[in-house]
Amino acid sequence: MNPYDIIIKPVLTEKSYDSIAAKTYTFIVAKDATRTQVKMAVEAIFGVKVARVNTINTLGKMKRQGRTQGRRPNLKKAYVTLTKDSKGIEFFDSMAQ
Repeated sequence: MNPYDIIIKPVLTEKSYDSIAAKTYTFIVAKDATRTQVKMAVEAIFGVKVARVNTINTLGKMKRQGRTQGRRPNLKKAYVTLTKDSKGIEFFDSMAQ
């Protein structure tokens, strides 16, 4: 699997910006990706050293339009923590300032 198929997009929220100081970055990843695959993909794409990866499966929100109701797609998020001696990810660092 290609690293760009595993990492779908970064999560850019207030909570994710607050965790950048602790070198923790948040990504939406493929639903079938494992922690090891996420670690290798982040290291390959951004050239950093990953200390640990925490993943969470989130259920899509229920939405209604009149009588019809449906559900937004389910997501899998990965919280990636870098090692102390690793440099930060420049994409996030430029956004957080």
